[in-house]
Amino acid sequence: MARGERRRRGAPADGARTAERAARGGPVRRDGRGGRARGAAGGAALALVVLSLALGLSGRWFLAWYRSRRAVMLHSAPPALPPDSSSPTVAPDLFWGTYRPHVYFGMKTRSPQPLLTGLMWAQQGTTPGTPKLRHTCEQGDGVGPYGWEFHDGVSFGRQHIQDGALRLTTEFVKRPGGQHGGDWSWRVTVEPQASGTSALPLVSLFFYVVTDGKEVLVPEVGAKGQLKFISGHTSELGDFRFTLLAPTSPGDTTPKYGSYNVFWSSNPGLPLLTEMVKSRLNNWFQHRPPGASPERYLGLPGSLKWDDRGPSGQGQGQGQFLIQQVTLKVPFSVELVFESGSARTGGSQALKQLAGSLLTHTLESHAEDFRERFEKTFRLKEKGLSPEEQALGQVALSGLLGGIGYFYGQGLVLPDMEVEGSEQKVDPVLFPSVPLFTAVPSRSFFPRGFLWDEGFHQLVIQRWDPRLTREAIGHWLGLLNADGWIGREQVLGDEARARVPSEFLVQKTAHANPPSLLLPVAHMLDGGHPADLAFLRRAFPRLHAWFSWLHHSQAGPVPLSYRWRGRDPALPTLLNPKTLPSGLDDYPRASHPSASERHLDLRCWVALGSRVLTRLAEQLGEAEAAAELGPLAASLEAEESLDELHWAPELGVFADFGNHTKAVQLKPRPPQGLMRVVGRPHPHLQYVDALGYISLFPFLLRLLDPNSPRLGPMLDVLADRRQLWSPFGLRSLATSSPFYSQRNSEHDPPYWRGAVWLNVNYLALGALHYYGHLEGPHQARAARLHRELRANLVGNVRQQYQATGFLWEQYSDQDGRGMGCRPFQGWTSLVLLAMAEDY
Repeated sequence: MARGERRRRGAPADGARTAERAARGGPVRRDGRGGRARGAAGGAALALVVLSLALGLSGRWFLAWYRSRRAVMLHSAPPALPPDSSSPTVAPDLFWGTYRPHVYFGMKTRSPQPLLTGLMWAQQGTTPGTPKLRHTCEQGDGVGPYGWEFHDGVSFGRQHIQDGALRLTTEFVKRPGGQHGGDWSWRVTVEPQASGTSALPLVSLFFYVVTDGKEVLVPEVGAKGQLKFISGHTSELGDFRFTLLAPTSPGDTTPKYGSYNVFWSSNPGLPLLTEMVKSRLNNWFQHRPPGASPERYLGLPGSLKWDDRGPSGQGQGQGQFLIQQVTLKVPFSVELVFESGSARTGGSQALKQLAGSLLTHTLESHAEDFRERFEKTFRLKEKGLSPEEQALGQVALSGLLGGIGYFYGQGLVLPDMEVEGSEQKVDPVLFPSVPLFTAVPSRSFFPRGFLWDEGFHQLVIQRWDPRLTREAIGHWLGLLNADGWIGREQVLGDEARARVPSEFLVQKTAHANPPSLLLPVAHMLDGGHPADLAFLRRAFPRLHAWFSWLHHSQAGPVPLSYRWRGRDPALPTLLNPKTLPSGLDDYPRASHPSASERHLDLRCWVALGSRVLTRLAEQLGEAEAAAELGPLAASLEAEESLDELHWAPELGVFADFGNHTKAVQLKPRPPQGLMRVVGRPHPHLQYVDALGYISLFPFLLRLLDPNSPRLGPMLDVLADRRQLWSPFGLRSLATSSPFYSQRNSEHDPPYWRGAVWLNVNYLALGALHYYGHLEGPHQARAARLHRELRANLVGNVRQQYQATGFLWEQYSDQDGRGMGCRPFQGWTSLVLLAMAEDY
């Protein structure tokens, strides 16, 4: 968020005309620094469009075809990141990582055709038939709590997983060296959840390696099915070796007896790995430790002789899947070591294997470094926070960093065909293959990239490691199409696609999303670090193009108004048509969608964007862009204009405007079920009475002057315990609203209709802190409300974490309990910045 003095409230007369022309959809010049440069090819295309328009129907067809082509063309501006920025040559320390957030434990390379590793496990003999095979994080699989205790985002992590009577600890650490990303080691420790357990369970761990192309894996098997090691080679990794060491007792070197199975096949496709292993398990095997009774277990009847292997030991172009199963009695530890060949050349042949006591020492050293760096960065102990709160902060940060993924693939895009007089129908088309390095909202439920979530994610990550934020924002800006659009949800690659319902796979180029990535951009500007400014200089053409697209494509019915495209139609099964592009989903808008709507939150986001982009253009010396953006920013920040379009005197708050009536209900209509019934008064153009988060947006994004006559009413609404204030944070919708806690359909429970959300509460805390430090009639009250809201919010998140072991998607405004999906260590991790009072 931009800090310091607000920009001037008025705008020069010519600037105001420029802003009005832009708001009406008129031309605003876009050069090579701000949008897609128009060269000879662009001029020729424009001439073709003009010519075809003159031809009537064929012109409309051509315009539809042209839009369809541009929808899946990558933007021509230079990339924000250096070429090959993900390669082991440019960023060796980031090449390997836990970039598979949807699995409980796994690593991969930042590569279009990565080498993947992972862990599955099963507790033997607890239930008849096939045991529960744990692999991918699932909302309803009964595992948990689980999550990262430590994760530094780059080199080290420690995670705890509770699975019934078992407690698993997974650890990894990386060691730099060579030209291919260096070495790394895993340790997996399995112990009883409760001490003094008499009957120790038998557990199988499955360590696997998957290739996605023509890479070579060469296993060498020893006695009784135990792999000595796996040698391999890829173009990006060079020569490498995996070694699964013999199991030991936890914390020492005492060996443990294990039974081994190996399985080797062609890669069936990443989403099918779990089912493939399940289908191969059988009970032919016995675990026979010396001096103990044998126990039958389900194992893989594998062989290193299989039919799909090519003459050179490769799969037929589809990659390979190699898995080692080790079965033994709890408790135990097992280590897997990856060694890069190039780290052992050039005088480093004597490099000691990162295992045993050396691994223990290295892990503990990284854990201590994490603790020290965490306190230096966030100063929670210095601020007097309790050890429990400090631990919560570490978990919040670590879970977010451990949820960073690297995705590669093609998304499905539906071009915008809103051409007047045209009924042109098109099918979704494939976007070019692109990479995305991003945090995810939830490992169990949303393990993929979401545009407006990522801006909040990076507010936390940026404080810890600014380079990771530059990488993430650079990758998101790499998704721009030729018009400057970025899809709000990114489903890239087979693994991501397998977790998404078909109706959400297609992204529509008419639909926007809140530009929350500009929040960390503003923080970069405030900090003024040379590396951040150098990045912003490279990123500016793409940031400008993205903002210009948002400003033009979502223009509203009158100057300086904006409207989210993509609202649901007024279906007879919906209480209130949803607005998914806004990010607030089922938050009630006008009851009858129309082109006359004016959306308050979107207007505020565009105002924020114009302010940030103007500051950036001025700091970078982009005079032409600053001259274009400055008048728009001043016009959007002029409170007279905001009042004219969104202040509802009859409601005493800012509000949306549209074709609306409150007389809508869901009533049972057998046999159809719950159906929408519209009574009187009939819908008409008016301000929408839906007091909640949207009403606060001019305050949340700090668009109001400290002396504004509207700031007092905003604070009144915020602090009213009968409306938005709850003991657990600000509720998303006032209890007085007829939509409060109401289902949106028979099968669609309330989402943004009362629950407490951390991202908006964080914005509210930031705004209260901001106004509490500026002279004005409301300074003391804002400061007091900041203290009270922070205590309520942090206290409840801490209590729920201690009770459940999870951070949650949302929290009940009635009793504070965690709701929605878990773990949700996306923007709920903002609790860390709230504790640090870092806004």
